[in-house]
Amino acid sequence: MGLLDSLKALFAGGSDHKPEDASAWFYVRCRRCGEVIRVRVDMRNDPSADDDGQHVVRKTLVGGARRCFARLEMTLTFDANRRLQSQEVTGGDFVSADDYATQKAEVQTSGEETIQREDAGVL
Repeated sequence: MGLLDSLKALFAGGSDHKPEDASAWFYVRCRRCGEVIRVRVDMRNDPSADDDGQHVVRKTLVGGARRCFARLEMTLTFDANRRLQSQEVTGGDFVSADDYATQKAEVQTSGEETIQREDAGVL
């Protein structure tokens, strides 16, 4: 097992590697269907420098939990120290992490009911 553990550590970046350390999370609600989408921005790799010395992140978001599949375009602008300067999204609105957690809880509750109904129909 020593060899396998060594290989796992090599490819996983070791035990000290924490990919969330450089992450910023944003939450966007689709105006068409109301789905809240959680978006991860890797602050080490995602921002691209522009000519003005700022860093820009552009992401195209597509939901799917509600079968809407609308495209949302998110643009974030950061200063040279990678502090958020502006944020905009077409086709949606920025919301809080609480909105995402509420939606996730509702989906889990309705998903459990769906599974119970499906199981009841199979038997």
